[in-house]
Parts: sequence; structure tokens; C-alpha cells
Amino acid sequence: MDLFEYQAGQKLKSESPLAARLRPKNLDEFVGQEHIVGKDTLLYRAIKADKLSSIILYGPPGTGKTTLARVIANTTKSDFLQINATTSGKKEITDTIDRAKYTLGSSGRRTILFIDEIHRFNKTQQDTLLPYVEDGTVVLIGATTENPYFEVNKALVSRSIIFQLKPLTVDNIKTIIMRAVTDKERGMGSFNVRIDKDALEFMANTSNGDARIALNAIELAVLTTDRESDGSIHIDIRTAEQCIQKRALNYDRDGDNHYDTISAFIKSMRGSDPDAAVYYLAKMIYAGEDPKFIARRIVICASEDVGNANPMALVVANAAAQAVEYLGLPECRINLAQAASYVACSPKSNSAVMAIDNAMEDVKNIKVESVPDHLKDSHYPGAAKMGHGIGYKYAHDFPNNYVEQQYLPDELVGKKYYVLSDNGEEKKLKAWLKYIKER
Repeated sequence: MDLFEYQAGQKLKSESPLAARLRPKNLDEFVGQEHIVGKDTLLYRAIKADKLSSIILYGPPGTGKTTLARVIANTTKSDFLQINATTSGKKEITDTIDRAKYTLGSSGRRTILFIDEIHRFNKTQQDTLLPYVEDGTVVLIGATTENPYFEVNKALVSRSIIFQLKPLTVDNIKTIIMRAVTDKERGMGSFNVRIDKDALEFMANTSNGDARIALNAIELAVLTTDRESDGSIHIDIRTAEQCIQKRALNYDRDGDNHYDTISAFIKSMRGSDPDAAVYYLAKMIYAGEDPKFIARRIVICASEDVGNANPMALVVANAAAQAVEYLGLPECRINLAQAASYVACSPKSNSAVMAIDNAMEDVKNIKVESVPDHLKDSHYPGAAKMGHGIGYKYAHDFPNNYVEQQYLPDELVGKKYYVLSDNGEEKKLKAWLKYIKER
């Protein structure tokens, strides 16, 4: 490298985007993903000991995949090479492998090969890597936003450990933003930045777990805001809105508006108003609410307010909750909207809620000596001598698979817990029970 190349590199380094300058240099600076790089985790120990095996880092944009690869590059004594699958072809792969072979033969040092967007490689390109990953010529670090079990060669997947990175939490993003505005060496600390609490909260919430979005927004805010009379740069909520191109809502995830909105959402589903339910859902998604939290409320409502009036509501709600885990935002907004509107449009019944709550009260307040003898287990030795199971009538031996006999304990005979409504499927269940009991 000559003097001009060095100066060009230094200039590029100093003028690169904030997100690039602020990349952690080591594991201690890394924010988030404690489940895979927290102290004493497998990956943490492997990086610290420089004993890394082939891995694939899978997760949404801005969650630290490339950053983690850079940390490994700064930590390892191995040769570290990087290619991007979007711009590299088979020739770049073979050139990289040749260099890795030379390094191993000449110095005994292994090579760690980082491939960003590895899912962009076609099958032939991925197959080219396989023998060299298998024989240890290179240690592969693949990064992908797509599920590797579907998008990466099965043979490569089987020879790698998959680590799934999750969207960063709101607190993670806040930490990163505050580091950006206070770090004088790599961040914006020399600008004397003051950021309001609501602006910080807004940026962290609306970044959707993507650190790059947050850092780009705070960099734009600092560079485009005039200094105050005291020389400081003040970032308020209005500036935050402009820089992240999103309107701030009156929605504090720990405050009254959060609870008011989720309450209105649930009551709209309970009240059979799908339009209102979808509106409050949209408000929560826009404000950065955790979609898993929303999904849990829909699942609860499907049983609490719909119940057996439409048992499919619980199936749809559970399917939406699984889709949230599988897809994440923004796609899962569709699944949540489908489930919320379905629950809202379903016939309603709280019969199951009343049944379990009343039964729980009786369990707490009424002393019951035991289960009726004819219902007790009769399969173990000596049970029959104690009268267990004697007189029990097997329902399937009778017409309509029903026979009248005592099921409740003696102390509770005549109690009614589950009172079916006349809504939806419960009306059919009610008619069926009436039919078999009156025959």
C-alpha cells in the first residue's frame, strides 16, 4: 500500500456513515443478542478462544450479523477474508480458496471466510465451497436474512452451526443511539448533542429492532440541525419525526396510552367491531409495539370472549401467533389483521370463562373429600377391593355415547359451571346435550 492509498483509506474511514464507524471492535462493545454472544455462551467462548467452527448467522437486517463477523475478524489470529454473494461469482470463490490453501500451507494459519448474503449464491456456487468447508481449508461464516434451512445448501447447513439473531430490543437501540451521540472518537460526541427522552424513545421504537435505521436517523438529525445559542445541537421529537420519516404517536409503551390502546383493541374485538380492532392494531404496529404481545392478546380474546361459540377463533389466533414468530414485521401485520378481524366477527360467548372462574372459587372455598368411587382408577392391584371403579358405566356402551351417572364429587352434585349460550356453535352443543340427556 502506498501513501496515497493509505490517505484515501483514512479519509474513507473518517467520512464513512455513522453505522459503519460505530461498529463494535470487540465482544464487550457488542449490544444485544445475549442469547448467542452473552458471556459463557457457546459462540462467546469460541470467539474468545479463537476456536471457531463454521457458522451461519441468520436474522433480520440491522441486528448485528456483519458486525459480529467484524468482531471475529478483530479477535482471530486466523486469516480473515470477506466476499459478498451479491457481487461475487465462482471465480472469486476459487481465488479465495486458493489464497486460503496458500496461507495454510505457507504459515499453518487457517482462513475464516465471511460470506455476506450467502443465500444469494446459487447451488453451483454453494457446492464449490462445500469440500473446502468440509476439509477445514476455510472456516465459513455465512450471513443471511433468509431462513438457511430453505435457502442454503443442506450440506453446508449440516456442516455449520446456525445462530439466529433477533431484532434488537428497544433498550438495545437506546443504548446504541446514546453511544452514537456521546462517543467523541467514532460517533457524534464532538457535536455536543442533546436528545429529548421522547425523541430517543420514538427513534428506538420506530427502528423496528434495526440498529442501522436508528443510526442513520440520528446521524441525519445531528448533521441537519442548527446549533442552539449555547453551541449544542438539540434533537427533539419533531426532528426525530422528520429524520425517520414517521409521525410520532402519543403512545408510550410503558404509559397510560399503551394500556388504553390495547384495552380499546380487546374491547373492539369483544364488541364485534372489526374496523375499530384493525385501527387499534395498526396504531400499535405503527408505534412499534411488540407483535408477540399483540398476538398473545388476540389468543386470549379468542377463548375469553369467543370460546366455543366459534372454536376456530382460537385456531386462527394461534396460527397468527406462530406466523409472528416465523415471519416477524412487516409481513406478520397481515396475519395479525386476519386474526383480529376474525375474532371480532365471530359469535361471542364467555361461558368457558365463567365456568373455570366459578369452579376455581369452589375449589378454593368448598372442601371436597374425594373423587366418587366409581370414577377412581381401578387398574392398579387392590383397587377393586377398595371399591374403585365399581359401578362405572362406560359411555360408549350406550346410545349416543351417553349414560346418566354422577361425575361431580358428592359435595358439588347439582352444580352448573358451564352454561352454554345460544350463540354460534354453542347453540348446537347446547341442543346436542339437551337431546342426549332427554332421550
